[in-house]
Amino acid sequence: MNQIVKNIGVGFLVSFIGSIPLGYLNIVGFNVYQSQGIFNTLLYLLGVITIEFLVIFTTLIFAKKLMSNIKLIKFIEAFSVVFMFILAYIFYISSQSESASQTVFNSHADSPYLFGIILSSLNFISIPFWLSWNLYLLNGKYIEVSDSKKYFYVLGTLIGTFAGMLVLILSLHYISENVDFLSKYLMKFIIPSVFIGLGIYQGFKFYKKYFKQ
Repeated sequence: MNQIVKNIGVGFLVSFIGSIPLGYLNIVGFNVYQSQGIFNTLLYLLGVITIEFLVIFTTLIFAKKLMSNIKLIKFIEAFSVVFMFILAYIFYISSQSESASQTVFNSHADSPYLFGIILSSLNFISIPFWLSWNLYLLNGKYIEVSDSKKYFYVLGTLIGTFAGMLVLILSLHYISENVDFLSKYLMKFIIPSVFIGLGIYQGFKFYKKYFKQ
């Protein structure tokens, strides 16, 4: 297989699958779609992948050096645990009143691209995710990053992230529109509960990794 095509394909596959789980960027994207429509959602996703480009490219180039910085990885993982609970609170509060929801999300209607950049910048958990994957793909020789080939790998990851998030956002919209239970309780209880569950799960992994002997 042509190495450029292989780089794009591997990058797309990893990022598409990785973007499907119900992370906060997808949930916010769903909220943007619900309140502001498809055009602003696409701008939001472009903002997200702008930061993704910097994260993926940097971790690809400095993967082995960054992976050896235990203090940095520990801080990132701890922040991610706390951030999940913060997001659960934000979504719960924003669902309780229309004015609160507008304050949290709709105030960014004029700059969804910037909104995507800001939120993606806070997605610190993507750093260990891409560190691990890039090291695995490099060590397994699944990708070739010499010369300009690394840019085709990064291109594949960006397309995969964009496509995966868009598919999930549109799927959530379809489900919420056709299932009365989800329409009523998705933003009020289900999504905050998902974030609490993610926070507990990540907190347990953090404890097991750094404190359990």
